[in-house]
Amino acid sequence: MATLREYFDADFSFAVRVHVDFPLKTGGDVQGVILYDFAGMKSFLACYVPDHSAPIDQFLEIIRSLEYGKTQVKFRGQVTLPNTRFFPGQLEVKHDNPLEIRAKFFDDPAWTSMKEIDASRRIFIYTESQLSEAEVIQLKDEGKTLGHDIQFRSVRHAAQRAKGERPLAFISHDSRDKQDVARKIALHLQRLMCPVWYDEFSLNVGDNLRDSIERGLKECKKCILILSPQFFANKGWTKKEFDSIFTREILEHSQVILPVWYGVTSKMVYDYSPALLNVKGLSWTDLGEDEVCRLLSRAIFEPES
Repeated sequence: MATLREYFDADFSFAVRVHVDFPLKTGGDVQGVILYDFAGMKSFLACYVPDHSAPIDQFLEIIRSLEYGKTQVKFRGQVTLPNTRFFPGQLEVKHDNPLEIRAKFFDDPAWTSMKEIDASRRIFIYTESQLSEAEVIQLKDEGKTLGHDIQFRSVRHAAQRAKGERPLAFISHDSRDKQDVARKIALHLQRLMCPVWYDEFSLNVGDNLRDSIERGLKECKKCILILSPQFFANKGWTKKEFDSIFTREILEHSQVILPVWYGVTSKMVYDYSPALLNVKGLSWTDLGEDEVCRLLSRAIFEPES
């Protein structure tokens, strides 16, 4: 359901992600993350190449520029902590020079430093470019010669994964709330291993828009409504989606709607639909992204009564 970029951002949710740029010998930088798996005591590298038409020579240059113990990566000032569902312990991050990250698992009195974790030779390359099978084999063989274990993930990888991911929640939103709320929820839930129907993830060029949306509305276990002044003012798709979701609740005698309030008051919600006030909503402003998504995930995975 996600794009390759979303998979790059969401994969390895069990690990601490240190966002870096690493230099190429021929000039320029490649965007990547060093992933620290404190449970497995291994670190590994993943990088993202956005170019849709990068030749194999560009990928060969990437792996040839990586020399263990010599490559000086540039810390981008961002650390992403692992999903709490997969990390049963505490983490301590000190943005000093050099960066220090320590972890301690529940019921274990000892702290483990990132410096104690061994570096593996595994490198994940995510790219919008498509190489032929022969070119991927060439890249992997060159990697072995240099001491790397290359895993290549292109848009074909994303397409194959999407086939097996049935979305659990439909995200209904006004397009003006996409960047500030909808996309953040979609990405965050993906990181929580909760696939969603979200237009950027779920619609391909040439898809029938109405058929795809109606299928998502019918098949998803829950429907997240991002209630905002923009949503209420939209008399087009969002109104049709709301009517469909509300009708489904009546038909199935179940609670499908999960409202997220974004800049709205009880009066505004009541004026739009009095019945919506009977459904507990989550305030984006009061709770923040992490807590809203945690509670949404819990509601989505909650077994049916």
